[in-house]
Amino acid sequence: MQRLFYQLILLLALPLIPLRLLWRGMKQPGYLQNVGERFGWHGGAVPTNRPLIWIHAVSVGEVRAAQPLIEALSVAHPGHDFLVTVMTPTGRETALSLLAKHARIVYLPYDYAATVARFLDHFRPHLGIIMETELWPNLLAECARRRLPVALVNARLSEKSARGYARFSQISGQALGSLTFVSAQSQADAVRLSALGAKRVEVTGNLKFDMPLDPTNVSLGQSWRAALPVDRKVVVVASSREGEEALVLDAWQSLPANIRNEHLLVLVPRHPQRFDEVAALIESRTFTLGRRSLAAPTDCAVWLGDSMGEMAAFYALADIVIMGGSLLDFG
Repeated sequence: MQRLFYQLILLLALPLIPLRLLWRGMKQPGYLQNVGERFGWHGGAVPTNRPLIWIHAVSVGEVRAAQPLIEALSVAHPGHDFLVTVMTPTGRETALSLLAKHARIVYLPYDYAATVARFLDHFRPHLGIIMETELWPNLLAECARRRLPVALVNARLSEKSARGYARFSQISGQALGSLTFVSAQSQADAVRLSALGAKRVEVTGNLKFDMPLDPTNVSLGQSWRAALPVDRKVVVVASSREGEEALVLDAWQSLPANIRNEHLLVLVPRHPQRFDEVAALIESRTFTLGRRSLAAPTDCAVWLGDSMGEMAAFYALADIVIMGGSLLDFG
């Protein structure tokens, strides 16, 4: 019954997909590009006839976590080609910048039986690797039908998410049970995944701890820091989400002027389509605004990190980091 309900929801959602892409594309034009890939249509030939390892990484964080894995796999299996699938334009841009020399980058299609079949028919992977907990029932069912081994790596599952999956135990159990192997970030993640139906689960730690630091970014952040007065401290709010910047700015505005002057506040929004929105929030509170895209952080009260791929530089700049997504309940 749950599987039938899932298929019905997908069918009802189908006419809304173009509208959603159009709406998202108004803020982020990347959503209007390569749309055919989202329905399993991939132009051009398969890279070669060599065996293909397919890695699915949803967006920026998963792509970065996948980088050391893909680099290690490319060394261990030089006779294989690699395919990386993503779901967001920012994830695609990040994958192209980090992994283009190792892999072809495309969007993963929506989870309709016909679209995932077209995707698998076109690329014919020999192994699938899914980052973290991106479980698509129809995709995994089709992989199982084709006897394509699929591993879930760097897997994490919070108590809240586990309760959500448990409410749809028929679907989630089948999806997790079809996996060949699961590598969990922690013992708690492993226990929750096993309870929901995953069969072979091992604890291997978090791949994000293996991500290489870009020395160019570290040097860039250090150069920003060197341009500031020695006694001026820097507070970076990293990967902030909608609603969090307003909270931070209101709290910052409530501080005595002398404390604000002794510190530089840096806001780095998670999503690039919100850069201008956050800039307007900063200016609405009469703070002197600086933007990474325009100038170094020397003559402003609040600096907006409106760039991509430079988070390590912002960390190198900071005395204190406040992680976005932790101030409001984003799960």
